[in-house]
Parts: sequence; structure tokens; C-alpha cells
Amino acid sequence: MLVLIRGAGDIASGVALRLHRAGLQVVMTDLPRPTAIRRTVCFSQAVVLGRWTVEDVTAVRIEAPEAAAAVLAAGEIPVLADPEGRCIAALRPDAVVDAILAKRNVGTAVTDAPVVVAVGPGFTAGVDCHAVVETMRGHDLGRVIYRGSAQPNTNIPGLIGGYAGERVLRAPADGVFRACREIGDRVEAGDVAGRVDGVPMVCTIGGTLRGLLADGTPVRRGMKSGDVDPRCRPEYCTRASDKALAVGGGVLEAILRLSGALTAEKGAK
Repeated sequence: MLVLIRGAGDIASGVALRLHRAGLQVVMTDLPRPTAIRRTVCFSQAVVLGRWTVEDVTAVRIEAPEAAAAVLAAGEIPVLADPEGRCIAALRPDAVVDAILAKRNVGTAVTDAPVVVAVGPGFTAGVDCHAVVETMRGHDLGRVIYRGSAQPNTNIPGLIGGYAGERVLRAPADGVFRACREIGDRVEAGDVAGRVDGVPMVCTIGGTLRGLLADGTPVRRGMKSGDVDPRCRPEYCTRASDKALAVGGGVLEAILRLSGALTAEKGAK
């Protein structure tokens, strides 16, 4: 089974890990210049560097859909710079997963593939996709919704180590982001993690810098640009998060259930 995942950030990469390890073939797409924060656990890095490994799985940048077959045959994940999803028509995947996490639908349609699964808010199962997977931390994280929508976006980050909004670093101005630190660094409240046109982006809590925009990324004021993990576990910087894997499990469930239903329907005919 071939699955096309739109998006290659940290949640999308957790989804890809789940699907790949379950034996599904996965192709991913992202922006030509990715804006992922947790870059060390994002397959979008393959767009930038050509190859990138998350845990035990490697992704490889390809320039055209026709190159996907060779990468898949090698047991790796092809990644294209294709934010519009133009490759869907050429690849004709069995399933499409929208894991862009734009909090709104930016172009996915229920007709894109026999099975279409959306991740997070902005979609309605039965209208623009066949199933939605909940991304809100809590009792319903990773749950599959076959009729209706995920919980609305609250703009409040999930609680980690007793902190929520305090752990997120946001661009202090419009301009170009310049990193002063690296992912994995230990920081304290008051430390400068980066600057935007000279304006400092200051940490408000201590911990491990789990995520940081790539140096030179254009930003707008208030844009999420970094993430401090108060648990101070550097190994978390190189491993998919519990949230990403939970969402990935929900996506896997949805794909298997929906594709199984389609197979049964065809058999009945």
C-alpha cells in the first residue's frame, strides 16, 4: 500500500515512522524551505540536506515523483518539495494523509485517493476527508473520528513538564531569524536563543532547547520559532514525541480500517 503524507514536520514524521514500520510504503511532501521547529526529528530535513534519518528510518529528497520507486525499493522514504501536492496525480497513492497541521484545509480533497485521512482541526470527516485524527493532548489524543471534526485549535501549547505557553519561543519581530543556539543546548530563563533583525528571542524557562528554526528563515512577529523542554532530557531531541507517535497510531488505524472496508465492498460485488 502506498501512502502520500502531505507535510514532513514532527507530527507528520511520527506518522511516517508508524506507517513505515507497519510495512506501508510512504512518500512525503513539504515546502521547498521547510519551517519545522523540531528539525532533528523531521523528515523535512531531507529537503534541505538531501538525506535525513529519524531514529532508524531514512528519508531521501527526490526531484520528481518518478524517482520515488527506487527510493521505496531501498526501504527509505522519498520526500519531495511539493506543498501543493501535485505529485498525487502521478503517484496515485492508495491513501493520502494531510499532516500539514495548518489548522485549516489548504487543498486536500476527499477525492484525492480511495482513503483520505486528515490530522488535526480544519477538516470534517465525511466532507473533505474520510477520517480525522485528534491532535489535542488529553484523553482523545490519537483518536480517530469518522464523522465530524477534531477539537478546535486553542492556540495553547500542550502541557509538558508543568509548562505550556512558557516553553514556546516566538519571533519577536518580522524579519529574518538568526539562531544563537543549537537544538540540544541547555538554556536558562533569560538566555537568548535567537534574534530577528537584532531583536532578541528570550527563553522564559530553563530546559533543553528541543526545537529551533533554521538560521536564515524568514519569520513574522509571533511565529513559533523555538521550543524549550523543561524535562531536560537531551535524548528527546532525537526521538519522535509521544504525541507524534499517538497521532501516527490513529492514522494507521484509520487507513487499515478504511482500506479494509473498501476491499470488503469490492469483494461483495
